[in-house]
Amino acid sequence: MTTATDATSAPAAFLRFADAALDWALGDQDDDAATALAHAREDLATDPTAEPATDGFTALCANAGADAAARELLAILLACETDLTRTARLATLTGSGRPGRLTLGAAARLLGGVGACVAATGPSSALRRAALVGLLEHQGPWSTTEVVLAPSVVWAIGGDQSPDPDLPVGAWMMEGPPGGSTSTAVEDGLVLVAGPDPVRRRALVAQQRGADVYLVTPAPTTPDGWAAVVREATITGSGVLVEVGDDLPPAGRQWIDRATHLAWALSSTDDIPLAELPERPRVELRASDDVVTEEEWRSVFGPDAPRTHRLTAHQLEQVGSALPAVGGDLDLAVRRLLAGPMGRLARRIRPRKTWDDLILSEPRVDQLRTVVARFRQAGTVYDDWGVTSASGRGIISLFTGPSGTGKSLAAEVVAHTLGLDLYRVDLSSVVSKYIGETEQNLEKLFAAASAGSAVLFFDEADSLFGKRSEVKDGRDRYANLEVSYLLQRLESYDGVVVLATNLPKNIDDAFLRRIHEVVSFTLPAVDERRAIWTHHLADGDIPLGELDVDRLAQRFEVAGGIIRNVVVSAAFRAADEGTPVTMDHLLAALAGEYKKLGRMLNPEDFDA
Repeated sequence: MTTATDATSAPAAFLRFADAALDWALGDQDDDAATALAHAREDLATDPTAEPATDGFTALCANAGADAAARELLAILLACETDLTRTARLATLTGSGRPGRLTLGAAARLLGGVGACVAATGPSSALRRAALVGLLEHQGPWSTTEVVLAPSVVWAIGGDQSPDPDLPVGAWMMEGPPGGSTSTAVEDGLVLVAGPDPVRRRALVAQQRGADVYLVTPAPTTPDGWAAVVREATITGSGVLVEVGDDLPPAGRQWIDRATHLAWALSSTDDIPLAELPERPRVELRASDDVVTEEEWRSVFGPDAPRTHRLTAHQLEQVGSALPAVGGDLDLAVRRLLAGPMGRLARRIRPRKTWDDLILSEPRVDQLRTVVARFRQAGTVYDDWGVTSASGRGIISLFTGPSGTGKSLAAEVVAHTLGLDLYRVDLSSVVSKYIGETEQNLEKLFAAASAGSAVLFFDEADSLFGKRSEVKDGRDRYANLEVSYLLQRLESYDGVVVLATNLPKNIDDAFLRRIHEVVSFTLPAVDERRAIWTHHLADGDIPLGELDVDRLAQRFEVAGGIIRNVVVSAAFRAADEGTPVTMDHLLAALAGEYKKLGRMLNPEDFDA
């Protein structure tokens, strides 16, 4: 199609026709006037599709699929809108006293009869289907109904390429791929494309036969918005790609069925229900959600840029547009990308802890290093060596053990070693009582985390990954569906997932079968407690008095997290007294921790 703003020619055929029609209608209708009108009508009736459009009026008629009557009506309306003399003559013809308003009765006279007028202005006419003209509602006779030309049509013919002000916010023009179409969509039909990545969906639509340019728009929420979309696409000679959210409004179905001169595409995350679809021939496509290729990555970041993140096409577009604002820092741009969807569902922890901070038995440390190795060498094993995995490419680890035994610390060490961000998932924000919302939150979480290959840490995971129950009512059925969805999403996640729980028996067996490493964190033995006490007391520049670390390690069977809390509490006590940390401070802090845990105090243990 050709844009209606390509060019204008003067005096154009449509202006000559309008003048001849007004001369004939307002004059004596003699032979000379009739002959002049016939010649002007013949010039205007030249098929605009027989050769490339050479002016804006001809292009607009071609785009709208206008017949002879529609072209003549459009010529009269445009001519009278753009010239005061013609406007005054039209007012004389209508006798309405309102300059510039064309009535159906006057249109019938100018077009040669009521039949031609109905063909040009009826609900199924080309100009009405293209939203170029409308009829003003009134209570009088049909002949006094006023025909109105959309203002954006006049601006477009005059050469102004500004978009229609009634378009939905966010509408934009998408160019098709170079070299034309690569596929065979239904001619004059409807393309339906579904998939999680909007960029992949748009690219798939652009490859279909239908239009060289598409007007991409959110689904309008009002009839006027739909009319503006149809009008803009007609003026610009573009197809229409509607990005559908929850549903397709009835007004949208009606306009898609009416505006058959346009190539239409509906883009959505999920399949649109059949009951909502327009009654047009259609082809249904599924867009992939694959991460970008090396070629796509380098097209944004340069030919020598290594692919450091597994981004979808949509995420690549977002990160690429954010780079200038963050000084070209790719990692920062990816974090900005994650901040939106992850902000409400998980808390980012910037990993700082290293292996030196982790005091565990050697077998458990080896298990954690295995987690690191599985992530680092995934490309070698799965891609280079061709090994297949029955449970996906990601790494799922289960950390079990009492509170304070180092599960969170170990997750941070793994993330730090891999150079990844750690996100602690807020289960209270993820889990919803509303059906389907939990799955939506999980999808946002995993989709965002995939971009940065973040480590996802689910604390108290048994509350989300618990055993499925026997279905007794609808609530049980939907709860089991959530677990099934989570199983599927875990398998498709390529990053690291750490599940932490002190109730491992409550984890569903289906999750356990997919876990690569189960690391059991137990209360530390005497030697480990001694090392933990020493480590935390050496943190920073805490002034220390005479301390009996051996006594602390031997008498108090507490977790590493408790030891950390005790040292911090004792430091505050000592600072308040203006003294170094002593055994009195540590024992008093220990007594406080015992009370919080509800444990019995043995006075002998707490004697300084």
